[in-house]
Amino acid sequence: MRTNNSIKNSITSFIYNIVTILLLFIEQTFFIKILGIEYSGLDGLFTNILTLLNLIELGFGSAITFNLYKYVKKNDKENIKSIMNFFKKTYNIVSFIILIVGLIILPFLKYLIKEVTVDINIYFVYLLFLLSTISTYILSYKRNIIYANQKNYILNIFHICYIAILSILQIIVLYLTKNYYLFIIVKIICILIENILISIKANKLYPYLKEKNINKLKPSIKENIISRVKALFIHKTSAAVTNGTDNILISTFFGLKVVGLYNNYFYIINAITKVFSIIITSTIPSVGNLLVDNKYEKNYEVFKKIRFLNYWITVFTSVCLLLLIEPFITIWLGSEFLLNKIVLFVLIINYYQSMMRCSYNVFKEGAGIWIEDKFVPLIQLTINITTSIIFLKILGLSGVFIGTIISSLSLWFYSYPKFVYKKLFNRTSKDYIKEIFGHTLLFLLIIVLSYLLKIYFKNIIISVIISVFIPNIILLLIYRNNENLKYYIDLIKKIKKGLK
Repeated sequence: MRTNNSIKNSITSFIYNIVTILLLFIEQTFFIKILGIEYSGLDGLFTNILTLLNLIELGFGSAITFNLYKYVKKNDKENIKSIMNFFKKTYNIVSFIILIVGLIILPFLKYLIKEVTVDINIYFVYLLFLLSTISTYILSYKRNIIYANQKNYILNIFHICYIAILSILQIIVLYLTKNYYLFIIVKIICILIENILISIKANKLYPYLKEKNINKLKPSIKENIISRVKALFIHKTSAAVTNGTDNILISTFFGLKVVGLYNNYFYIINAITKVFSIIITSTIPSVGNLLVDNKYEKNYEVFKKIRFLNYWITVFTSVCLLLLIEPFITIWLGSEFLLNKIVLFVLIINYYQSMMRCSYNVFKEGAGIWIEDKFVPLIQLTINITTSIIFLKILGLSGVFIGTIISSLSLWFYSYPKFVYKKLFNRTSKDYIKEIFGHTLLFLLIIVLSYLLKIYFKNIIISVIISVFIPNIILLLIYRNNENLKYYIDLIKKIKKGLK
């Protein structure tokens, strides 16, 4: 059952992200051509600011979902109802607090933008972004019961429809009105409609959610949620600041135009990240279900399979990004939208380390490991801000992302070996270090060889061929006798047989 649900979740997630990428680039093309690169920078900046505001959620969603796993597995409807009712009340409070804090930030916007080069009321735009953020919490809590039941493929299907309708409507609005305000309002309306429809679907799947006789949440469950939220808040703060301050720093030190240029790279890298990371992260509900049994060897065997797929995907997509992102942007928007190659190399290294964290985070998330390493994110946060500012002054734009890479070392050299390898697999740090260094050296070998071949041939068609064949052939030769590769070959055969 776990494998079947994981396959369904992965396939629908993959389709959703492919659809998202295609529509995203069409929409972004219209956006830049009609409104300009400065509007793209403003869009990226406010998205980052509101990402930080989402910290007010504190991690209740993850903590509550973790508690749902056990009661979903037992089909304990009474406790599920109590947890979901608590969830609903919590999100109502979160929405209100986000509104208040968001309004408090309003007068300080002028300090986050080096210069305003667009003819628009940035305060009104910010308020619309604020409403868009709040709308994501309205009725959204019922998504988690579907997710905890390992049926996030249902959520993916809804989201495919949502993103398709949203993109089409936003493109129409841009083309007909050239009005940025209406562009954002359309998104707010679509978010609310999607949440309403998912809520209705959850009620149909689990009719007991509509029952009025709801017991008070058990103190032990509430205590567990609160204790995890305290740790999760630190984790989410670190993640939000690490990933959400890039555009703020770029806007403050380099201006909206540079934010807009970077956003084109970000859209492409983020699109690839979403498409392929979801294949790994969609296994979280199944892993959470697996870890309930607490069997070290079984956990490690499943982890190795997930990490193997994670590594193969990451190496392949890293080569594709390094060799093809510049030709793509040149064809898409023009050569004047390119950043220098040093920035590109740093972005690829950051992409590699970020993507490779997926398989480790799947097990951390599934096991609910947030309390044990709650101080690690504070270290990561401090290192990230400090090193980003230092290096951006020395190296320029690439320094922002070098700071992000350096800050991630706290996870790679402390958190993962101690709280994933040791705690969940009963493996030593020596095993861990040997494995990650082996993976990293092979990655560097493949990426350097691929880039040297690209420079030698200097042809976009040859670059595509190199991107597709070089990483996959090398990995296939090295891992041809690997048990994890054999597992996926057998799995593909079974899927083909099932389809027939």
